Amino acid sequence: MVLAVLQARMSSSRLPGKVLRPILGRPMIALQIERLRRARRLSDLVVATSAEAEDDAIAACCQELGAGCHRGPLDDVLARFAGALTAAGAPKTFLRLTADCPLADWSLVDRCIEAHEASGADLTYTSEGWTFPKGLDVEVVETAALMAADREACEMYEREHVTPFIYRHRERFALHSLTRDPPLRYRWTVDTPEDFDFVSAVYGALYPAKPDFTSQDILAWQAEYPDRVLINELP
Repeated sequence: MVLAVLQARMSSSRLPGKVLRPILGRPMIALQIERLRRARRLSDLVVATSAEAEDDAIAACCQELGAGCHRGPLDDVLARFAGALTAAGAPKTFLRLTADCPLADWSLVDRCIEAHEASGADLTYTSEGWTFPKGLDVEVVETAALMAADREACEMYEREHVTPFIYRHRERFALHSLTRDPPLRYRWTVDTPEDFDFVSAVYGALYPAKPDFTSQDILAWQAEYPDRVLINELP
């Protein structure tokens, strides 16, 4: 079993406060946590937010949801993760997610964990070539690799984005990727008002009748409403 660590903050530059924006009357992060709790291979979930006053609202939301919450540096997210893992007893393996992905696919989470365990990798990820919709990103990471990164990473980019140090040192760390064929270049994450409107429309259409709607349900809805589809631009 694997601990999920979900990073969240209120100070998004493009869409401030997005993680608590309401969808169907509930905070966006609450809907994501509900989806992630369906994963069979997760032992627990903790939200890693900052110690800044503006993120008090996230901590309060976690308390209402019965979700664990660890608070650490705002910009040094790598140190925040290291602190969250230490507070959780340093589990062998953890799952890294971000709170701007409310359409997270719990079945993909389980697949990624299973692939990680089978491969013996230090990090298993789904972003190779962005073959899955952006917003279904998953990273399964060995805590020992993350702690090494926390000790040694010096560049701000490596500390702000958590795992780049591991990707950049493939001579030390074993990486394994999951890809999808054919690829789906869709955009299911929330960075802009347009993204939020799309996700809100998906929930409005699918959630009332089927709270556990799947990625296949989203694809079927997109096929019915092609004018609502957002395409992810490759980095």
